[in-house]
Amino acid sequence: MSALPVVAVIAAKPGSEAEVRAALESLVEPSRAEDGCLGYDLFESASAPGTFVTVELWRTQVDLDAHLQTPHIGAALSATGDHLATPPDIHPLVPVGS
Repeated sequence: MSALPVVAVIAAKPGSEAEVRAALESLVEPSRAEDGCLGYDLFESASAPGTFVTVELWRTQVDLDAHLQTPHIGAALSATGDHLATPPDIHPLVPVGS
């Protein structure tokens, strides 16, 4: 079974970029420390400032599901709730072709 790549796109409301950035930065180390996390990186779009992207690699869907239930994810969602332009857009990825 191969690993599960995931991309999440999180857009801050104008004026809320700092709050969202801080909350997302707080996720990086605890997420990387989770059992089943093979990679977790945070980026901000150069063409759309205030749009943040996580590029993640999880061992399995079960590991991703567990990640989404962790206290640090819950805390970040609570901290960013009123600061997001839209709900986080999470994309588990599947390979195309061979």
